Amino acid sequence: MRNFKGRLLIGVLLAAFALFKYYNSMETNEYTGKKQAISMTPDQEIQMGLQSRDQMAAQHGGLYPNQEYQAFIDRVGNKLVQNSVAKDTPYKYEFHLLADKNTINAFALPGGQIFITYALFSKLENEDQLAGVLGHEIGHVIGRHSAERIANSELWQGLSTAGSVGGNMGDVVSQYGMSKLLKNGRGDELESDDLGVRFMMRSGYDPEEMIGVMQILKQAAGPNRVPEFQSTHPDPENRIEKIKASIKKYTIN
Repeated sequence: MRNFKGRLLIGVLLAAFALFKYYNSMETNEYTGKKQAISMTPDQEIQMGLQSRDQMAAQHGGLYPNQEYQAFIDRVGNKLVQNSVAKDTPYKYEFHLLADKNTINAFALPGGQIFITYALFSKLENEDQLAGVLGHEIGHVIGRHSAERIANSELWQGLSTAGSVGGNMGDVVSQYGMSKLLKNGRGDELESDDLGVRFMMRSGYDPEEMIGVMQILKQAAGPNRVPEFQSTHPDPENRIEKIKASIKKYTIN
């Protein structure tokens, strides 16, 4: 009994420390207005992105060897940056066309390293759709979603450890934390879609073309795509409805 009480006390202290660390890291994102937990500085985000850049490229077969395509992506990406709040951030934006011809994907590393695979690039129908993809990824960088996810993961790891030490609740806490991380991940995607629409409109692109990108992603996923509740990404149909709402919002404003 005494041993159990001792473990319970240690578990409570570990949980309290994890929660204190988490809430002490809360800040308001000056570019989005969102309150979020952030456990690293912008400089640390930039360094993390730069350190991972070459490794991520290598995992996708390196860079696609076409300077004309790369220059096109650079032009569209930099246009979005220069016509949005992105230019006022400390991040260093670089855009990379990956050689991967099989994986339809685009993603951003912390600090401004943005990638699009040739598999996705080759399916885009026009410059506006490319702007939609890149605008979405710029939104991830400005939203500091990677840094936020790291802080959230640290919280749930701490609470899971506390649950394991203080009793047999570690697995329960871990499973609940995973569901929260998945939900937060879907929220990040929707926020980036919203920011992408705004960036497109301010750069003179047609935001309706982002809906075309969603159709491409939906078709690529096929009928056996992972259910939304099991995925960090919202269902493309739900994203389309949110994109339409964003278009209407920014058109009125």
